[in-house]
Amino acid sequence: MRFAVAIALTTCLLIPAACEKAPPAAPADQRPQPKSTEVPSTAGHGGAVITLGSTAIGPFQASATRDQGSIVAGKDAPIDVTVTAPADSTAKVAAVRFWIGTQDARGSVKARAEVEDHAEPNRWHTHAEIPNPIPADARLWVEIEDTQGGVSVGSFDLKT
Repeated sequence: MRFAVAIALTTCLLIPAACEKAPPAAPADQRPQPKSTEVPSTAGHGGAVITLGSTAIGPFQASATRDQGSIVAGKDAPIDVTVTAPADSTAKVAAVRFWIGTQDARGSVKARAEVEDHAEPNRWHTHAEIPNPIPADARLWVEIEDTQGGVSVGSFDLKT
């Protein structure tokens, strides 16, 4: 019995000595920062933007743009829509959703947009998934939900 106790005590004393202590982590302000190869762009995620137009959607006026580039099935398209209410209206936007495809959204994914820059509270942004296959009459569809629960839908040509 004494022999088993002696082995247990020796093991307990040797295990901590065998472990390496990691050096303490550097404070956050002294850690190396990853280098960014991204070039900032004010025009859009991918550079230039394509203006898709303006239209009335319910009580709102909407203007849409997308980043320049091909519309490719199975990929996504960065979309921005600026939504404004008429000066004499009390309508307020509660949510904005985008999808690419047909009005019934069959085969498409509705993406909820967000205000990306609070300095521009009327500009809503998301990356809309492009369906595969792309319907022949595919458009950008915009659904605006107001604070009263009303939903209005409008569309824009993708200008492909």
